[in-house]
Amino acid sequence: MAQLIKRTGAMNLRDPLPDGFAALVRSIMYQQLAGAAATAIHGRFLKLFVDSLSPAAVLALPEGSMRAAGVSGPKEAAITDLARKVADGTVPLADVDSLSEDELVARLVQVRGIGRWTAEMFLIFQLRRLDVWPVDDYGVRRGWTLAHRKREMITPKSLQAEGEKFRPYRSIAAWYCWRAVENIVLPT
Repeated sequence: MAQLIKRTGAMNLRDPLPDGFAALVRSIMYQQLAGAAATAIHGRFLKLFVDSLSPAAVLALPEGSMRAAGVSGPKEAAITDLARKVADGTVPLADVDSLSEDELVARLVQVRGIGRWTAEMFLIFQLRRLDVWPVDDYGVRRGWTLAHRKREMITPKSLQAEGEKFRPYRSIAAWYCWRAVENIVLPT
């Protein structure tokens, strides 16, 4: 891992969005879509809001407007569910700093279309939590396997145990595992 860190350089995350709700909407929007298509649909979706994207603004949209912008039915349902749950306090976004990673994941996964992986990515990339260890993420598992020159892909259970040595900075270890997938070339 030390060689990977030396070769890759300092961790560099993209800037978080100014608003947690907008970040979660973006995550839902980009799920299972190619980047260009997701960007286009997300852009049309954002144009639906005169002032700004908010739970109240989503809930006030006329029926069919999201679909007209190209948002699929399941994504529309997920975004609407997120807006309702943020508005009613089920998913608190104003006080995320007071919640542990596990508490926040438990609340986020109550939203249709948000699973553990999406919640973990939100914790790492939006909230900048340093001790998130996404053991089910294929890229983290593959990167760990490559960085440690293992023949067999590490299992989530084994990766969970390996991650303990990086606590409380497991998000950083995950980031380097993702870089390993990009940077390690295996002999053929």
